[in-house]
Parts: sequence; C-alpha cells; structure tokens
Amino acid sequence: MKLIKLYLSILFIGLVAHSYSQNFKNASEYLDFVGKEHTAISRSMWNYTKAIAHSKRDKTIRGKRNVLIKTMERSIGKIQKANGFDGDDYKNKVLKQLNFNLDLLNHDYAKIIDMKEVAEQSYDLMEAYMLAQEMADKKMEEAQQQYETDFYAFANKHNINIVESNTDLSKKMEISNEVFKHYNEMYLTYFKVYINEIHLMDALGTSDLGAIEQSANALSETANEGLEKISTHKVYKGDKSIINITKEAFVFFKDEAENKVSKMIDFLLLQENFNTIKNTLDRIPERKRTKAQIDNYNEQVNLLNKGVKDYNKINTDLNKKRNILINKLNTANERFLAKHIPNE
Repeated sequence: MKLIKLYLSILFIGLVAHSYSQNFKNASEYLDFVGKEHTAISRSMWNYTKAIAHSKRDKTIRGKRNVLIKTMERSIGKIQKANGFDGDDYKNKVLKQLNFNLDLLNHDYAKIIDMKEVAEQSYDLMEAYMLAQEMADKKMEEAQQQYETDFYAFANKHNINIVESNTDLSKKMEISNEVFKHYNEMYLTYFKVYINEIHLMDALGTSDLGAIEQSANALSETANEGLEKISTHKVYKGDKSIINITKEAFVFFKDEAENKVSKMIDFLLLQENFNTIKNTLDRIPERKRTKAQIDNYNEQVNLLNKGVKDYNKINTDLNKKRNILINKLNTANERFLAKHIPNE
C-alpha cells in the first residue's frame, strides 16, 4: 500500500553585498565570491525541493540530492583554494558552516532516510523520524544564523553596507517550507490513525480475536480523535483538499472499526465453532454418529457457507473503498504540493 512521502524543510536566506567605497573593493569582491557559491548551493537546494514536490520518481529525487551534495563539495573546494581576505578568519568560518551543512546532508539526513525505512512500522517510530527531521532542520537553521552573524561582522569590519535581498529564489523556498510544514503535520495526524488499521489487518490475517478487538478499539479511538483534530486544523491558503480527504479516510476507518469488524468477528467465531463440531464428529465412527449430530453438522455447514459469503463481501467492499481512498489521498497530496510549490 502506497504511503505519502514525508519531506525535509529547506533553509535559505539571500544576502547581497554592495560596496559604496572603492577603498574596500577587495573585501566586497570576497563577499561577492562567497555569495556566488552560496547562491549556487541555494539553487541546487531549490531544484531538490522542486523534485520532491513535482516528481513522482524517487530516483529523480535522489539524483537531485546527490547534485546538491556535489554542488556543496565543489563550493567548499573553491573557497578552500581561494585566498581569504584580511587573513583566513572569515574564510574558515564560512568553510565551517558549509562543512557542517554538508555533514548534515551526509550523516544526519542520511540517518533520517534510514529511519524512514522503519518509521512506518509504528506511530512512535514515525514520530521519532519526524522529530529527527525537525532537529536536523534546526541544526541547519542555527548554522545559517551563524553564517549571517559572521557575514555581517566581516562586512561591518570593512565598512561594507549590506542590503538584504528577498530574492525570487528565497521567496520560493520560504513558500516551500510553509507548504511542507502543513503537509507533514497533516501526515502525522493521518498516520496515527492509519497505523492502527495496519495492526487490525495483521490481526485479521492471523484470526487473533483478542488482537482484532484491541486493534479495532484503537482504530475507533484514534479515528474519532483525528476527526476532532482536523476539524480545527489550520487551512493552508484556503486549500482544504488534504483536510477533506483525510476526513473521508477517518470516516472510513471509524465505520470499519465500529460496524464492520464486529461482523467479521462473528464469522471467525462461527468458523471456530464449526471446526470444533467437525473435529468432534470426525472422532466418532460413522456407524455411531446420531442423526442429531449429523443434522447439527449439516446446519453448521450451511451457516458457515453463508458466513463465508458475507465475510468475503465485507472484506471485498472494504478493500475496494480502502484502495480508492488511498489513491485519492495520494493524488490530493501530490496535487497540493504541485499547486502550492512553484515549479519554475
């Protein structure tokens, strides 16, 4: 069953240096040089963001991530080879920030990718996965803030005026962060309910009546909690598409848990009772079987046959509705990202 992807936030703040005194031309040129490399990295980040939002192929997304890493490595190499200005203090600070972000991509985010592989096994693992994602994003944001502090300190030291630039690229990336934040919040709300349906399916597969009842109760409880939560969830720019389809999914889960599962349990009890009667009859030699025992067995066969038809009908109906909902949910999420994240 396909699940919705989860996404990492992207950080970018555009800064442009302008020197209004030829006396400080070399310092300004050095800032421009460093800024050019940061711009290259930011554009690569944006291409990665676009791939996440608009591509349906994991291979394309991985490819963009690899390009981002290579871009960072090239920029680090260029800055390392170039001479600093007024010593290497500022140069080393820039390299420290870039290497820190590269390490985040290669290690922290790599671990996050590994966590994603097991995140769908439980709500706790999914929550831990998203927390790790949030912590890694926070580290990158703190590194960016340190970069800005060092940037301004270098500029002030050399009397360079700094004009903050809210570029088109920075605007696009800011929008992306907002979109992914809304998307991930909705996904975690959905997953908390969805994982209980997975447990219910597993329990039904093993005909474990105790586990079925426990999972059905958990599914009912979380579905009701989910319906209450999304009723007050903030709508992103008037777009209720994800909220509406998530609500539809929760109504389905609620009906499944509260109305359909009890009928499925009835069948499993009927099947269990039939097996007991059959095993008992099988142990009695045919010549010693009474008419009442044979009539009871035949009656149970008829009840079981009807029960099989009813059970299969319920199961087929649930599977059909579930598949339709999952497809609608995936489509709604893809369209939501495509609609709100710029593709240029």
